[in-house]
Amino acid sequence: MSKLFTISPSPHVHSGDSVNKIMYGVLLALLPAFIWSVMMFGLDSVRVTLIAVAACVGFELLIQKFILKVKPQIADGSAALTGVLLAFNVPSSVPSWMLIVGALVAIGIAKMPFGGLGNNPFNPALVGRVFMLISFPVNMTSWPVAGSFGVDAVTAATPLALLKEGIKSGQPVVEILKGLPANMDLFLGNMGGSLGEISALALLLGGVFMLIRKIITWHIPVSVMVSAAIFSGIFWLIDPSKFADPIFHLVTGGLMLGAFFMATDMVTSPMNPKAQIIFGAGIGILTILIRFWGAYPEGVSFAILIMNALVPLLNRYVKPKRFGEVKIQSTNG
Repeated sequence: MSKLFTISPSPHVHSGDSVNKIMYGVLLALLPAFIWSVMMFGLDSVRVTLIAVAACVGFELLIQKFILKVKPQIADGSAALTGVLLAFNVPSSVPSWMLIVGALVAIGIAKMPFGGLGNNPFNPALVGRVFMLISFPVNMTSWPVAGSFGVDAVTAATPLALLKEGIKSGQPVVEILKGLPANMDLFLGNMGGSLGEISALALLLGGVFMLIRKIITWHIPVSVMVSAAIFSGIFWLIDPSKFADPIFHLVTGGLMLGAFFMATDMVTSPMNPKAQIIFGAGIGILTILIRFWGAYPEGVSFAILIMNALVPLLNRYVKPKRFGEVKIQSTNG
């Protein structure tokens, strides 16, 4: 009896995908952003990424082998992907030991206690990143300037941080933006920031690759970006002296990285397209709300984690039409 399979009702469609294929496909899609980060921040990008990946894989191996006492599954690529995403969410100057702590939180608290891959309610890399941001705010907000390498690297605030500080001091947004890179430079990645978020172009290339390979669908990334653009655009039209234009918000910070690579996590996102659109729209709106009025200049990580918590409700109450369901209309008389 233990060898019997429980089969759900038809129809059945097999996509040919596997966990390994999906995870390594996402890692391949992240390659353009990684290459750009190396060009901008030098070997520190390699150091941060390798340490984060090694720590995440190592912690998952140790927990599975010595605590859960199950066969290690590190070859599926999920721990390595968590490590890369964690690295992409931190500055290239972050100390190695802090990365290891963040990896421990991501794997040891956000993933494995819930049963490992497929069971965690929150994105592990983002949990690790938020823990590091709250615990080590100085190191997590010291951003090396693009093109400056090594121990002598120059640090500066990100465009979002400069915008927020300028608005707080009473400067008009138009004047603040004059001192920042143009939107095209921001789109290409000529700015400081987290390792993997600086080039919107590189992230778009990776996102298109995943869409073509059908690793993800358009529903979440498009709804994130459209909702963020519309919501920020409304305030920009109302008062452009206090709010930046929608393009600025799309090409700065971690919006592209979050929309394509973290919000689309199959485990922590809704199962059907309608719910995914609501999920993505919530992320986009919350991101802009936090950017405008939150304590932090960036809000993508917090927005995704908040919407992760709502996924069970979305899966329960926003359901697709059942296959073969026919709506019967009653008639009187």
